Amino acid sequence: MEVKAQAKFQRISPRKVRLVVGLVRNKSISVARDQLSVLRKRSAITVLKVLESAIANAEHNHKMKLDNLVITQAYVDGGPTLKRWMPRAFGKASAIRKRTSHITIVVGEKVDTKTVQTKRSAKKIADKQKKKEKEVALSTAKKETVSAGKSAAATNKTKK
Repeated sequence: MEVKAQAKFQRISPRKVRLVVGLVRNKSISVARDQLSVLRKRSAITVLKVLESAIANAEHNHKMKLDNLVITQAYVDGGPTLKRWMPRAFGKASAIRKRTSHITIVVGEKVDTKTVQTKRSAKKIADKQKKKEKEVALSTAKKETVSAGKSAAATNKTKK
């Protein structure tokens, strides 16, 4: 089960928030909280609030335990851009783009990595066996066609 929390239209550039979100992606909740609480970036406060919201959603709405939670997905999308104008020399004006962000954090329960790895390895082995069977079938088919071609060529030579 995965639980999502979002903060939309945050007045900070997505590029700056992505630096912070990249630090906590795929981390456990306790590690992510510790990192965000000591990080000296303005966006760390907002990301921490979104993380706390996701944790509260998981505990209250879905009765998940805090010990088993991990950040499965964390991403930042760009929101609408506010366009402002700054006066410049000779009566000109240049555009200033005030960017906004949509921050999304998805929290889920930890998955036992050993079972996932064994499933993946079993699938890889099965795929390799299927590939070998196809190769063997193709090679036998080629041998049969080659031998049939040789016997046909031999009969043509004897007829002449």
